Amino acid sequence: MNDVLNPEIVEDEESSLRPGDFDEYIGQTNLKENLKVFVGAAKLRDESLDHVLLYGPPGLGKTTMSMIIAHEMGTNIKITTGPSIEKTGDLVAILTALEPGDVLFIDEIHRLNKVVEEILYPAMEDFCVDVVIGKEASTRSVRIDLPPFTLVGATTRAGDLSAPLRDRFGIVSQLEYYSEDELTQIIDRTSRVYNIKMDEDAKRELARRSRGTPRIANRLFRRVRDFSQFYGDATITKERTTEALERLKVDNLGLDDVDHKYLLGIIHRFKGGPVGLEAIAASIGEEPQTLEDVNEPYLLQIGLIKRTPRGRIATAEAYRHLHISQDE
Repeated sequence: MNDVLNPEIVEDEESSLRPGDFDEYIGQTNLKENLKVFVGAAKLRDESLDHVLLYGPPGLGKTTMSMIIAHEMGTNIKITTGPSIEKTGDLVAILTALEPGDVLFIDEIHRLNKVVEEILYPAMEDFCVDVVIGKEASTRSVRIDLPPFTLVGATTRAGDLSAPLRDRFGIVSQLEYYSEDELTQIIDRTSRVYNIKMDEDAKRELARRSRGTPRIANRLFRRVRDFSQFYGDATITKERTTEALERLKVDNLGLDDVDHKYLLGIIHRFKGGPVGLEAIAASIGEEPQTLEDVNEPYLLQIGLIKRTPRGRIATAEAYRHLHISQDE
């Protein structure tokens, strides 16, 4: 079913945990219900689904959703990433290999080379590409027709997408962080896939510390499973879950070592802010883009930092969580 151009994107273990259709997919209810309508209507018209842009923090299910779209449309999916398409010829080769109705999933689409991106415009709008052949004086442009297809683009940085590219997506949707209840359901499903017993309290504790993100929930589940199996537990308990997560330096809000360094950097080195991202990153030895894409969205979501025109500020809630007095 899935023709994967870049197999590194889809890990075998992750694949076993991916839901196969809309009904199995937990969370993102509004997006899911709307896509059911769009997919159903496209099938009634015997057309390809309109192009889809999915954006939001990493690990919320963008790749999984693209696979479900292909499954529900009854077509194949081809998967690649923006950075891996280095030349226009790379993209032309991918596009011309598509079959009618195929889904082409481009992860990190905001990182497409601008020259390559321009090849996508006629491909998305008119299902054709213009290719220049020949050398010097004998060069000429040849138009190649493409079969109707659906492009699903995924990005963690919707603001970095050019307006011409963004405007060519007929369906633009943001993936939201998952609730504790939704993550508990996902962890329950994961435990059943792995055939491992887990207490309800343990599932909820793990969900609470998973940053609203299924990928993190599944990763932490595997580490908690390691501790439980190593110590010979018949069932994963809340006590074992808490112990394992504390040893992994994941606190009761799901914050890890980097989050703590980030917050303490603002509080201790910059007196709570405001401070620019580059200055924070340099002070704690992390990459600015990693902090902006991976750490900050969740810290903003739970109200531990604020972004202002002058920089980042640690909130009163951050001081309380770290047990630091604002008067220090």
